[in-house]
Amino acid sequence: MVVLAIIALIAGLAGPRLIDSFGRAKSRAAQVQLSNLKSALQLFYIDEGRFPTEAEGILALVTAPSGLDSWKGPYVENAEVLNDPWGRPFIYRAPGQNGPFDLQSYGRDGVAGGNSEDADISL
Repeated sequence: MVVLAIIALIAGLAGPRLIDSFGRAKSRAAQVQLSNLKSALQLFYIDEGRFPTEAEGILALVTAPSGLDSWKGPYVENAEVLNDPWGRPFIYRAPGQNGPFDLQSYGRDGVAGGNSEDADISL
């Protein structure tokens, strides 16, 4: 009985910390994915002389938009990398607020703003 109480105590103390670590890992993964997508967008720019329009979106990194003769993609392995670690598509805006494009994930909750795991992640 004492052993079970000790195991429950350890699980109660360590559990929340482990769960928090998993959440931070997904946020870091989203940052890495955004960085990789930025590199792919730069390759698209080198080939086409422009970034994808907002209408074309980042799907233009996987399949050629109509009318592009210089497209040499795919620039990413597959369409799965266009989704954040929580399974939602990354947000792509062109032109961006401070550059030619913005890339963003709304975090775990999928809503703008938030703290910790729910915080927005942008490039």
